[in-house]
Amino acid sequence: MTRTLIECGWLVSMDETVGDHRDARILIEGNRIVAAGKGIEADADTVIDARDKIVMPGLIDAHIHTWQAGLRAIGSEWLGPDYHKNIHANLATHYGPGDNYVGNLIGALGQIDGGVTTILDWCHNLTSLEHAERSVDGLEESGIRAVFAHGTAKPPTKPGELPYTHVPHPRDRIEALRKGRFASDDRLVTLAMAILGPHWGTYEVAEQDLRMAREFGLLSTSHATRKIADQVAPGGYGKLVKAGLIGPDHNLVHGNYIEDEELKPLIEAGASVTATVLVELHGHVAEPVTLRVRKFGGMPSIGIDVEPIVTGEMFREMQAALLHARWASLRDNQAAGNPPFKTIPIRSREALTWATIGNARAIGLEDQIGSITPGKKADIVMLRANDLNLFPVHDPLLSITDQANAGNVDTVIIDGVIKKQGGKRLFRDDVLERRKLELVASIERIMRAGSFSVTAA
Repeated sequence: MTRTLIECGWLVSMDETVGDHRDARILIEGNRIVAAGKGIEADADTVIDARDKIVMPGLIDAHIHTWQAGLRAIGSEWLGPDYHKNIHANLATHYGPGDNYVGNLIGALGQIDGGVTTILDWCHNLTSLEHAERSVDGLEESGIRAVFAHGTAKPPTKPGELPYTHVPHPRDRIEALRKGRFASDDRLVTLAMAILGPHWGTYEVAEQDLRMAREFGLLSTSHATRKIADQVAPGGYGKLVKAGLIGPDHNLVHGNYIEDEELKPLIEAGASVTATVLVELHGHVAEPVTLRVRKFGGMPSIGIDVEPIVTGEMFREMQAALLHARWASLRDNQAAGNPPFKTIPIRSREALTWATIGNARAIGLEDQIGSITPGKKADIVMLRANDLNLFPVHDPLLSITDQANAGNVDTVIIDGVIKKQGGKRLFRDDVLERRKLELVASIERIMRAGSFSVTAA
């Protein structure tokens, strides 16, 4: 088994036992970390000199619609309703399996480039098994670790059809995927179910979908984005908790409009809650849910969501989540008439925890990834500490959470395999150039079919 030794300038492990160190080492055997910290002496097949770098766990993006990579920035000036009208009711209806493949490939490579080693790909424009298979092909070709959350399309209802809100998740597709390429969970890309949930589907559909996810041993995840008046099944999450259908195997996304009386039981049942702060600040009047999740004893989780509206850079999402939580804490403290805080209410380490351990927990992989811990998979990122926006480094954790950006990412290791080194992706340039041309052709065709164009105001 190949052994790799990383000589770290700064190590931020996100593991309380390992700790954070200056001049530490990490030893990898195959795809797993076997030792990390000070005083490690070991022979290795490969030695990586990272003495001028900050070494950290790979970031995890707990919620991204990767298939939308070709639509980056088209919705930068949209309001909330514009997204559904332009994407689901129009452009998504023109995507074929090949469009999903190239979108997922380029989208996943972009995540790797920015220091993300794992994503939960919430793939919700699928209309056939072939769409799903080709979407997974794109993820696998990129080399990213991913939870592929199989979702369903939300097209306009045609005469004589049931609206998508009343259509259960397609059992035949899940069964084919689970018995086929996803028969084992010991693989880089694993399967989950992106279900409608009671905000976007009937209670009966939500109940049926959750039971099916458990039958197949899959994580389920649902969007909770609607005000009570707009929910298909108001109060549905509370009923699902009482029915015993919500637990640690369910991930709820957004939750901005969920009342405390419904949110608290969800968290007590073990469900994870993922905020996508950049998108939510862009288009929602209700705040991101991170502070309420903390209040009820949960671990916040964060993700990008939609690149048509915001950047796909997880460093910016983490920084936005941290700044919003701090600002909201200060505001709420003052509104309550309390004395000013004597220390900052949300420490920077919390934000990195959300983007690593919290996200690993949310997607069901906490025992495998999220920290530099002996026994976990070797998903590691290195930042150039000499870059002018980071230099000089006084505390590497603060450099990561408050200063770093995707441009500082020098090296990315996923499952023990180097995917980026010296600031260069280790993905064949000629193949990437062909795929980029294919993505442009794909999106131009889709936009023509949807009579859609982009013009900044």
